[in-house]
Amino acid sequence: MTRTWQCWLLAVAVTLGSVIWQRLTGPTHPARIRVEIAGQSIALRLLRSGTTGENLPVRVTAAGGTTGAVAWRRYPTSDEWKVIPMTRTGAELVAELPHQPAAGKIEYQVRLDDGTRAVTVPERAAIARFKDAVPVWVLIPHVLAMFSGMLLATRAGIEAAAGRPRIRSLSWAAFGLILIGGFVLGPAVQKYAFGAWWTGVPFGWDLTDNKTLAAGVAWAVALTSFRSRRSGRTAVLLAGLVTLVVFAIPHSVMGSQLDWSKVSAQ
Repeated sequence: MTRTWQCWLLAVAVTLGSVIWQRLTGPTHPARIRVEIAGQSIALRLLRSGTTGENLPVRVTAAGGTTGAVAWRRYPTSDEWKVIPMTRTGAELVAELPHQPAAGKIEYQVRLDDGTRAVTVPERAAIARFKDAVPVWVLIPHVLAMFSGMLLATRAGIEAAAGRPRIRSLSWAAFGLILIGGFVLGPAVQKYAFGAWWTGVPFGWDLTDNKTLAAGVAWAVALTSFRSRRSGRTAVLLAGLVTLVVFAIPHSVMGSQLDWSKVSAQ
């Protein structure tokens, strides 16, 4: 019993580590930058994900003598930069970037000036993508199914590596959750957010869809290998490792992106 709980604790630790890693490294996670100006250290938190129909706020806490502006343009384009002056509200400089269609991206930089020195941050512009709102009744089950699937996939891999007997039931449960979360609810989330059911192979290179496909194939192969006890354990161990690797890839990398050549300039 003690060993079983140790295996579960290890699986939970690995899964939670993956969740934290994806959240902190994904391209939609806010960019955090610190800059020195007017004798103060200013921390910026620049949003990289927005909702269609809602302008994207840019807020900077800065001393009273500091002024600011936000330069932005559609991404990826060679549009001229548009500049929006920031207004002061108490201790904050505030601006709003205009909302864009679903899957539309913009790049932007904050320009700060204390009267003697001007800085532009970040040096490489932050990129924000807009999406339509996803109903919580789709989003929450999707997230729960995917990370529960990863938990059981990790647990099955540990079981296979330890030579313990429960790999068959754990493998079927992991595959079922990945199937529901990644191939049923996942496309529904994608459709609500960006208007497309699937943007991975063979229709595109969205790594979120493609890594889900890789995990699904790995577990399908593992399930067909149970005719041989030894090959079954090897396949489950490999499927667990594949799942661990693909879930380490940050969420939304190479995701849906609007073709601006088909949209009129704003």
